[in-house]
This record gives sequence, structure tokens and C-alpha cells, in this order.
Amino acid sequence: MPIRAAHLDELTALRDIERAAGIGFRDIGMAEIADDEPLTLGELGRYQRAAMAWVSVDGPGAGAGAGAGAGAGVPVAYLIADRVDGNLHVEQVSVHPDRARRGIGRSLLEHLAGLAAREGVPALTLTTFTEVPWNAPYYARCGFRLLDDGGAHSRPAGDPRPRVGTRPGPVAPRLHAARPVTAPPSRP
Repeated sequence: MPIRAAHLDELTALRDIERAAGIGFRDIGMAEIADDEPLTLGELGRYQRAAMAWVSVDGPGAGAGAGAGAGAGVPVAYLIADRVDGNLHVEQVSVHPDRARRGIGRSLLEHLAGLAAREGVPALTLTTFTEVPWNAPYYARCGFRLLDDGGAHSRPAGDPRPRVGTRPGPVAPRLHAARPVTAPPSRP
């Protein structure tokens, strides 16, 4: 599925994708995560305006050159990122459950890695829940390795450690991970 920059008029759809993707957390006893509201339209708009929000699209006109509006395809997944400590930090990657397990999330991560390589960014970083059986193994298959930060931890208010990401939400134990970025081959 094609990946392109998110359009301003799609931000509500991104919230819907995240809500749908979050339902699976309820099945593993993490209702507080399932019930957590997605980022606001204003917060998502900040990522979109900063060119740090991408969507994977399906449907008519989903080609790479499609513009906003009619014929641009329908978002089925998205990724937002921030620049943190010289790296690109994955703040959120969500795939609608109707399109899950098709490599769409991995494609979004690869898209971000390509951007990082072109910009000379050394790594992609993220945090992932420790109690979700599919998260850490998935990210490991995508090339992420756990960082040696003393193990899993929550981020209680007043925690003096540098913030790894910028996304607010419920406090739950998370692991920090990074994926080195390989620069693209130089062309003669």
C-alpha cells in the first residue's frame, strides 16, 4: 500500500484508526490503554504541519502522486514521529485491525528509516509496553534492540530522566528501543 504524508483533512481518520487498534489492549487486561483517547486534532496537526505524519492508504487513487481530497486513497494506518536527541522517535504507529498483519506497520517504519538515512539521522527510537506480548517481539523483528536503561520502567511525575518521547498517555511500564539507520549508498 502506498505511503504518503498525512493530509490535514485526514486527522480525524487517524484518531479512528488508533481507537480501533487500541481495542486489542482490552483483551490482555490493559483497559486503561484501550480507553486512552488518541491525540487531539491539534496535537496531530502539529505533526502534520511539521511533515512528521505519514499514512498508508488504500482505495481508489491511492497511488504515490495522489493529492489531498478525492482520489487520494483512504488511510488505513499511520505513523507520527518526533526529533529527539538527534534521532527520529516513533511516537505512534497504528494499523486498523481490518488491515493488520499485512506488513503495513513495518512499511511505515521502513519509510521513516529511509527518511532518517537520507537526512543522516543515526537511529530510530521508540518505547513499547512491557506487558503487551506482541509489541517487543514485533519491533525486534523490525530491527529494534532494547536500550540498556536499567530495564523496564514507568515514567512517574517528576522523573528526572530525559524524556524519550513526547506523547502523553497512561503510565504503563515501557521498554526503550533503538534501530540503527544505515545511510543509503552514495551515488557517483
